[in-house]
This record gives sequence, structure tokens and C-alpha cells, in this order.
Amino acid sequence: MSKRTIEVAILKISATRALEPYEAAVIRGSLGRMFSDEPLLHHHLENKLLYTYPKVQFKIIEGIAHIIGIEEGISVINNIKTKISKLKLERNKIELCDPEITIKNEKFGSTDNLHKYIFATIWMALNSANYQKYISSSKEEDILRLTLIGNILSMCKGLGYIVKDDLKISLDLKEVPTSLKGTPMLGFLGTFSVNFEIPDYWGIGKSVSRGFGTVKRISSEEAHGSYSQQKKAF
Repeated sequence: MSKRTIEVAILKISATRALEPYEAAVIRGSLGRMFSDEPLLHHHLENKLLYTYPKVQFKIIEGIAHIIGIEEGISVINNIKTKISKLKLERNKIELCDPEITIKNEKFGSTDNLHKYIFATIWMALNSANYQKYISSSKEEDILRLTLIGNILSMCKGLGYIVKDDLKISLDLKEVPTSLKGTPMLGFLGTFSVNFEIPDYWGIGKSVSRGFGTVKRISSEEAHGSYSQQKKAF
């Protein structure tokens, strides 16, 4: 099967208090202003949005900030690391500290076997177009399955990876209310299986740079009762 190895940096940062999931966007905005010359941080280039898979992603996992750097995003992470402790988010009363960086190679791509993943943060699957299809359809799971396939293919396109094998997906998801930039939205938590390897803490779907759609591989035993542990994901 076609597969590749990708170098990934994970910058793990403590804070003066446990962080809330929505504060991933706060940290992203503050660092984007501090490092305005780094387009991968704020996803703008010459006042235009970069419509590609984010190579730098911000997450809050169990109260700790994680900034993920993929490929060229790693150099951005290295630049951040030397100055992150000087960042104080006064309005949210956050002071970041103790940055710790890990760089490792991760497997990414199609496989013969299915791998099971949990959404550690809410998956934003629906845009205005497929939301209407979703709420009026009797085949909601089919819509979500096709959407997830599309999300994985979009991620691959942004990383220059061509998927040559059919993606086989099974889902076990629940609807959860959330919001994006103050707008009420419908999101999803739960698990899915796919014949594709995705590194831990990468995001899938809308607004992954702000922490949505974060996935983590799990075993079948870990999946049991997982939804009850996810309710505070966003």
C-alpha cells in the first residue's frame, strides 16, 4: 500500500492554569500577531487566506496547549519555542510557560488494515451546503461518511499525497452543539475507523488550525464509553 513518513513537531506548553479548548484560538491569534511574518501561523499571505491544509495547528488537550508543526511548519515551531514564555494573554489571564518540543517521524497514508480514531475535539463536518442536506436527509451517516472521506482527501492534497486506494470508513458519532466565531454550529464527537494512518493530534474538517477535529488513534477497548469523556471537548 502507498504510505509515507512525515516529520512532525509537537510543542507542548503548560500555563498558569488549565486551559479551555476554545483558548486554542486565543493562543493562535496572539502568536499570529506576534509573528506576523509567519503566514503558516495565521494562514494569511498578502491579506489573502491560504486555502490549504494548515501546517501549524493549535490544540488544547487535557488543559495543556499543543502546537503541531507539519513539514515546513516545524521551522515555525522552532522559532516560537524561543519566545513563547514571553507571551501573556492578559484578557484571558493566561501566561504560557515550560515549552517542550518533540520532533518525530510519523506514518501517514493508506494501509491494508483499518485504524480506529477518536475525535479528541469536536469535528466540524458541516458547511452551509451539506448542513441542509444533513438535516433533511434520512441517510445522515452516509453524508458524514462522504464528508470525512472528503476531509481526508483534502488533507492529503495539502500534503502532496495521492490516495490510490478506496477509503473504507465506519462511524460511531453523536451530534453536539458548539460555536465558531460566536456562531452556533452543529459538531460531532465519537469514533471512526479507516484504512488510513493519521498521526495523533492532527485535525480533520473545518477550523483545524483553531483546534477542531483533532484525532487520536485508540484501541477498540479504549473506544468503549469514549463519548462520555469527550463532552467537554469544546
